[in-house]
Amino acid sequence: MFQSFDTPSTPEYGPARLTSLRTELAQEDLDGFLIPRADSHQGEYVAPRDERLKWLTGFTGSAGFCCALRAAAGVFIDGRYRTQVKSQVDLEHFTPVHWPEVSLADWLKERLPSGGIVGFDPWLMTQGQLEAHETALLASGITLRPCANLVDRIWDDQPEPPMSPAYDYPLEYAGKSSSDKRAECAGDLAAQGEHAAVITLPDSLCWLLNIRGGDVAKTPLVQGFAILQSDARVALFVAPSKFAALDPDPTLHIAPPEGFVPALTRLSGKVRCDKTSVPVAVIDALQAGDAQITYGSEPCALPKARKNAVEIAGTRTAHIIDATAMCELLCWLDQQAAGSVTEIDVVRELEARRRATKALQDISFDTIAGSGPNGAIMHYRVTHDSARSLQTGDLLVLDSGGQYLNGTTDITRTCPVGDVGLEERSAFTRVLQGMIAVSRMRWPKGLAGRDIEAVGRMPLWLAGQDFDHGLGHGVGHFLGVHEGPQRLSRASHVPLEPGMILSNEPGYYREGAFGIRIENLLVVREAPALEGGDSQRAMYDFETLTFVPIDRRLIRRDMLSRSEINWLDAYHAACRDKLSNDLSAGAEKWLEQACKPL
Repeated sequence: MFQSFDTPSTPEYGPARLTSLRTELAQEDLDGFLIPRADSHQGEYVAPRDERLKWLTGFTGSAGFCCALRAAAGVFIDGRYRTQVKSQVDLEHFTPVHWPEVSLADWLKERLPSGGIVGFDPWLMTQGQLEAHETALLASGITLRPCANLVDRIWDDQPEPPMSPAYDYPLEYAGKSSSDKRAECAGDLAAQGEHAAVITLPDSLCWLLNIRGGDVAKTPLVQGFAILQSDARVALFVAPSKFAALDPDPTLHIAPPEGFVPALTRLSGKVRCDKTSVPVAVIDALQAGDAQITYGSEPCALPKARKNAVEIAGTRTAHIIDATAMCELLCWLDQQAAGSVTEIDVVRELEARRRATKALQDISFDTIAGSGPNGAIMHYRVTHDSARSLQTGDLLVLDSGGQYLNGTTDITRTCPVGDVGLEERSAFTRVLQGMIAVSRMRWPKGLAGRDIEAVGRMPLWLAGQDFDHGLGHGVGHFLGVHEGPQRLSRASHVPLEPGMILSNEPGYYREGAFGIRIENLLVVREAPALEGGDSQRAMYDFETLTFVPIDRRLIRRDMLSRSEINWLDAYHAACRDKLSNDLSAGAEKWLEQACKPL
C-alpha cells in the first residue's frame, strides 16, 4: 500500500515538547518562536525531517503554523482544518486560531502588549511573509528575530534529510527538452536585464531539468537549490549522490548543498528572487555580497503552469486510465451491503484498482474517504482508530488521485449509502450546479481565478451556504497535485492562460453530520468564436479532463435548469463513450446505468 492507516498525530507528546521549547526560549532570551509547516525549499510537500509542526503539536494539516510563547501557544489554521485540529492537538496547551481572519500580528499584539522578541528560522520563512508580518507589527514594540531552529535542538530523533536518487523524465512525457526550458527562462531574465535567478521550489527545479525523484512521499520531487544564469547555465546545489546515476551534463554544475550560501554571496548584478517562495536566509546571503536583488515571479512558474501540447495529451490519457480504476471501484462499492465495509476497505480497494492499471507510479495524496460526520472533515485521513463502517443514510466523500508518468490526477466523488435525506440531496445538487457553472464558463482573456471563482459558489450562496476552501487549485504534470501560481481562489491575482490545469471542486460541509464535494480537473484553452460575439475579443473556456459519472441518485432534478440537465447528460454520454471499452463486464453494466440521461 502507498497509504498507511496508522494514526499520524501524537498530541499526547505536545505538552512535554512545548515545555522543552520554552526552556530554549528562556536560554535565547526570546518571548516566542514560530514553527511553520515548511522546509527550506518552501514547497508545499515536506519530508519527515521537516514535519516540525506535526512533531510539536500533533497537527498534520498541509498548511498552518504555531506561535509558541512563554505563556501561550497558538496553532494557526485555515477553514479546511478547523474541525480536524480539535482532535489532533492538546487543547489545554495549544489554542487553535482561525487564520487568516486572525493574523499573527493581531494575536501577538494581544498577548505581548508591552512588546517582545519572537524568533524564527530564516530558512523557513519567505521574504514576502517577513515583510507582511513586520508591516503589521509596526509600532507594536514586537520584533521578529532570525535565529537557529529551536525545534531541531530538542528533536532528538529527527529523521535524516531525504537522499532518494534523481532520474530522467523522458521527453516523450515532458514535451520539451531541458535545454529549451532553460533557454526560455534565461531569455526572460535577459529581457529584464537580470543576471541570474534563485530557484528553491523543488517542483520548479524538477520541471526545469526534466528530472524526478523520491524525496517526498506522493510527489516525485528532488529537493535542492538552483541558480539559473541569463546564459542558461544552471548551478545545482544538491547531494551529488542523488545524480550519480545520471549522465553528466556540461551545462549543469552540481555542488553540495553547503555550497549554496557561498555561491549566493559571490553573485553580482541583478538577481531575481520571488519573495513568495525564496527564504529570508537567501535574501540575507545575497545582501552580504554584491548582488542587486530584483523581486519578481520565479522564471519557471508560468512556463511550468502552461502545459504544452504533449503534456495535455498525456494528462488526457492519464485521466482515462484513472477513470477506469474509479469506475471499477464505484461499481464494487455499489455491490457492498451497508455496514459491511469500512472507510479503510474503500481506500484499499481503490488503490488496488489503480495498481491494476499497471500505470500507477504512486497515489498523488493520501486518499480522503470520509463517511457520515467524517466527510465534514475536509482533509480527513482515515486511520485504524477513526475508521467508520459505511451505514445506511451516509454520504461518502471520496477524494483521491494518482501519479502517472503522463500526468497527475485528482478527483472527488460523493456517494450515497442507501437512501439519504432531502437536506443532503438538496445541498449536493447546489454543489453540482456550481461545478457545472464553472465547467461551462467562458471569460475574457486577462481574468484571474479571483474574478471567476464566485460562479462556483453562487448556488450555495443563494441558499445561505458556503464552503471554507478554495474553489480550485493548480495541478502539475507528474509533479505536485497542488501547483501554483494559478488558482480558482479569491486570493489569486494570476491571469488564467491556455494550458493551465485547475481543479473545480465546490463542496458543502455540515460539521458532525456530512460532507459533500464534487471535483473534476479542467484545462484552460482558447474558446471558439461564437456567432454574434465580439470578433476581436479573445475569450477562454475550460476543457474537462475528468470523466467519471456523478451519482444521479443524489441529484434533485427539479432544482436543475434545462441547460444544466443538458450539460450533465452530455458529460455522462462522454464518460460512457470514453470508458466503456476499457472496463470489466460488470463495471461496463454499472457505467451504462450510471450514465443514463437524467
